[in-house]
Order: sequence, then C-alpha cells, then structure tokens
Amino acid sequence: MAVALTHRNFRLLWFAALGSTIGTWMQQYAQGLLVFELTKSSFYLGLDGALAQLPILMFMLIGGVVADRYDRRKLLTGSQYVQAFSAFTLALLVMTGHIAIWHVLTMSFITGCGQAFGGPAYQSLIPTLVPREHLPNAIALNSTQFNLSRVLGPLMGTGVLLSLGTAACFGINGISYFLVVFALASLHVPPHPPSTPGQHKPILEDLGTGLRHVRDSRVTLTLTVLAGISTFLAMPVFTLLPAFANSVFADGPGTAATRLATLQACQGFGAIAGALTVGTAGRFKGMGRMLLAAQAMLGLVILSFSLTHYWWLNCAMIFITGLLSMTVFSISFSIVQLAVPDMLRGRVISVYMVAARGGGPLGGLVTGAMADALTAPRALAINGGLLVCVALGVLLSGRGRAVREL
Repeated sequence: MAVALTHRNFRLLWFAALGSTIGTWMQQYAQGLLVFELTKSSFYLGLDGALAQLPILMFMLIGGVVADRYDRRKLLTGSQYVQAFSAFTLALLVMTGHIAIWHVLTMSFITGCGQAFGGPAYQSLIPTLVPREHLPNAIALNSTQFNLSRVLGPLMGTGVLLSLGTAACFGINGISYFLVVFALASLHVPPHPPSTPGQHKPILEDLGTGLRHVRDSRVTLTLTVLAGISTFLAMPVFTLLPAFANSVFADGPGTAATRLATLQACQGFGAIAGALTVGTAGRFKGMGRMLLAAQAMLGLVILSFSLTHYWWLNCAMIFITGLLSMTVFSISFSIVQLAVPDMLRGRVISVYMVAARGGGPLGGLVTGAMADALTAPRALAINGGLLVCVALGVLLSGRGRAVREL
C-alpha cells in the first residue's frame, strides 16, 4: 500500500508536500468563509476558484514545455516562493483590516500563476523518484497526501481561525511552502544537464509536438477530454460547500464554520479511501470500465446529495463523492502517466492538467451563477444528471472503445 515511500527521494517530497498542502487547505477553508462573509454570494465563491485556476488555462501548456527543458526542482522552488508571497500578503491585509474582495481575487490569480509552472514540474518530477513499477502507487500516495491534508487542513484551520483569526490561517500557509523548498534542496537526483545554444526548438514548436502526441493517442485524448468534462460537472459540489454550510444546512449542528469543516473532512476522508483503494490495486485489467462506472456513480451521488437535506446523510454522501472522484482521477492519471514517454512528459501532463484542473473552476463559476439564480441544490442536480449522461455516453459510444478495453 505504501511501497513508494520506501524510496528516500519520494518520501522526503511526500512528507514536505503533506505539510505544505495542509497549509493550503487551511487557507482555502478560511478563504471560502472570508469570501462568503464579504459578498454573501455563491457566484464570488466560483469566481475566486476560477481566478485561481485561470493561469492554468493561460500558462500551463507553456509550463509543460519549460518543465521538459529546465531543472524541474528549480521551477518548483520558484513556484513555492510565488505562492508564499500571496499567502503572506493576504495575512497582512486581514491583520490590518484593509482586506477587500478584489484583494482576495488578485492573490488567488497570483497563486495560480505559480501553480501553472510548478504543477507540470512537480508531476514530471514524481516518475524520476520511483521505479516505473511503483509509479501507480506513487500517484495514489500523492493523491492520498493531498486529500489527507484536505481533512487535516480545515480541521486545524477551525482551531486556528477560532483562536488566532483568519490572518493566522494565511500566515501558516505561507510558512508551509518552505517545507517543500527544503525538501527539494535535499533530494539526491542527477543534476539537470545545462542547456546549450540552439539545443531547444521554439517554444510553440515544442508545444505543438506535445499537442500532436495527445491528438494522435486515442486513449490520452479521450481521457483528457473526459477529465475536463468530469471536473467541470463534479468539482462545483466542493466549491459550493460554504453555501451549503451557511444556507442549506443553516439549522444543522454547530456554526457555519464547523459545518463547513465537517463537510470538507468527510469529502477528504472519502478521497483518501479512494486513493488507497486504487493504489493498493495497482495496475489491473478493466481499469477503463472501472473508470467509467465510477464516473456514472459519481454523477448519481451528486444528484442525490443535491436533492437530500438530511445533515448526516449528506455527510455520508459527500464522503462517497470524495471516494468516487478520487477513484476517477487516480485511475485516469495513472493510465496517462504510464503511457507517455519521459521526453514528452511535461508537455503531455500539462495538457491533461489544463483539462483536469481548468474544468473545475470554470464549472464552479458557471454553477455558482446558476446557484444564485436557481439555488445551489438545483444547480448541482443539473450537474449530476449531466455527468451520468457523459459517462454512459462514453461507455456506449465507439469513441470510448479504446478506454473500455484498457
């Protein structure tokens, strides 16, 4: 279940990323409450998420080219500095009482710029830290630490916010980025070969090579398109959790802050269960059919969550939503990572990440606007129904044959 952690380099980076991502989720927990407190609008929750991911749509494809050309450790280190700057700036603005919604939105965009270049570098670095046969386990463990932090971040954030205030959540997150900086400096990996004049083709030409590889690989192209559609329809359920905690479950137990932390913790525990299940299974026959079946079930659970307003039942359903969403992502990303050659890894992974990470914020923006017009439960019910239709369409169509046969 944890064989990838027996490799020193991966273990160092995994624990550092765990600490840093706990800080990130602590900030996102506090930031969601802050945005809703400042605006009382679901649309602004979606807009904040969209602006955080907009740089991914704008720059990540170029970030993939850069990750294939230059030292991935240095790129990732620079990304941590940019994100730390954003967190410290928000902490200072909240501490001095000068915070406004445009400050939050601007810093979210700057954080996204750092992630646009750091994301491809990080994902491309992982396969160099473990043997190929342990790569699916490393990907699953990476998802596990991300979602473990999604549980611990809001839980710790609740205590920090109630005892020290919102600014402390942002400040602690800023400090946490330096855990990754120190871990990267401690890795024992061969140095990146220096570039020589004329070694690299023009950026757009290199980018075109990666795009053509995705286009010509039916499996990679289908999974990339499916990832974008899936996150567009499924991820808004997590974006709108602050609205559910404040409005839909206004009569539920505790305060809005504790209700939000509980919902996020249930989602995180579910995602951990999904990642560990896929990581333990490793590579198996029928991965494609399992992927599509899990996606159809995910749509059904989102539809049920939106139509059911019983607190503990909804907590159980958000747990299942987390489990199924991570199952879908882990299987899909493992297939793509195993299929791509290392010389194209940064570019192909950047295309996949643009689809996977860009779909969620765009979906959050659209669904947030729908929620303001129709209510959040009705907006999510539409998304859940569409997600079921997409999964069944791929499962039954000729285009999805390449995925079904994996």
